[in-house]
Parts: sequence; C-alpha cells; structure tokens
Amino acid sequence: MGDSSFPSGGFAFSWGLETLKADGIVCDRSGVEAFARSQLRWRWATADRPFLHRAATASDVVELAGLDCEVEVMTLARELREGSRRAGRSLLRAHGSMETPGVSAYRSAMADGNALGHLPVAQGVVWKGMGMAIDEIEAVSAYAVAAGIAQAAVRLALLGPLDAQSMLSALREDMEAVLVEKPPERPFAFTPAAEIAVMRHECGDARLFAN
Repeated sequence: MGDSSFPSGGFAFSWGLETLKADGIVCDRSGVEAFARSQLRWRWATADRPFLHRAATASDVVELAGLDCEVEVMTLARELREGSRRAGRSLLRAHGSMETPGVSAYRSAMADGNALGHLPVAQGVVWKGMGMAIDEIEAVSAYAVAAGIAQAAVRLALLGPLDAQSMLSALREDMEAVLVEKPPERPFAFTPAAEIAVMRHECGDARLFAN
C-alpha cells in the first residue's frame, strides 16, 4: 500500500523538489534528506496525519466531506490543493476497481460534488477498507511520503537508486519519532520553502513533475 509505484498518481508530483533543485537549493543527498525530514515533521505529522486519522475513524461520508473541506481551506498553495485532490482521486480510482469497502460511497459523494477526495482523507478511507489498523495506516502513510520524495529525487538525478534506499533507511528514525507523538488536535503545516517552490513551479523552463 505504501509502494510509490502503486497507481495512485503520486509519481507525478515532486512537492516542490524540482524547483528547489533548479534554484540550486537542493543539490545532493543531504539536501533531499533535509527536504524529506521537513515534509515528514512539518506537513505530514502536523496536517496530513490528523486528517488521515480522522478519516480512518469517520462514521459516514458526511464526516469525510467535512474533512475534505478542512484540507481545502487550510492548504494555501493552489498547486498543493490540486495535487492532493489528484493523488487522492487516483488512489480512490485504483481501489474502486479493486472494490475496496467504503470507496464506492465516498466516490459517489465526490461525483455529486459533495466531497473532494483529498489524499489524506482518501488514504484513511481505502486503508480502513483494506482492514488495516490505525497504527498501520499512519506508518504506511508516513513511509509513502518518504518513498515518493525518494522516487522524485531519483528521477531528478539528485540520487541514485541505492542512495534512495539508503536514505529511506536513514529516515526510519524520523518516521518512528513522529509516529510515537500524539497528533495535534488542530492541524497545521509550516513548510514555506517547499510551498513557495510549488507556487513557482509553473514558471519553470522545464517541468518533469506536475508541481
């Protein structure tokens, strides 16, 4: 479920890493690791994780739609909002074909315009439907963030495949550290360099990724 090659649409996004490379801000493994750590600590742990947790324990589609609205309004960068919706809908489409429990009702609400399909909400829905416990859901989601960044870094020639696997191993302690902490009651995120890079991405001369 956390494989970056799973057809969930995540392979299309660098979450600002492509622009940071073009600007010369991230240019080696240490830079990629720092970027991944900031995404894990100050976006996933404090924003995605609380929404993921609430989605996995939601009682109905109405509650899921409310979570979608919260994600939408607190995500300031348009590119991040669009990327979250696209990745979430791709994940739901894949699990729709797998007939994962709970996905059909959520996708119906999206088709009616009552839900948006943001990625952390979609992850909570599909992994709950796969029978995963909440600690497993959170661990897989955190790993998926790190794996997606590693894959993007390889495609950007910032890392070789072996360095990417080594980096993922090095990030395990960071993932463990955030997973043992209690999620914040009020979600928030603070990754300004990445968000500015995402906003500037569409003005780049060459673009391999959607953001």
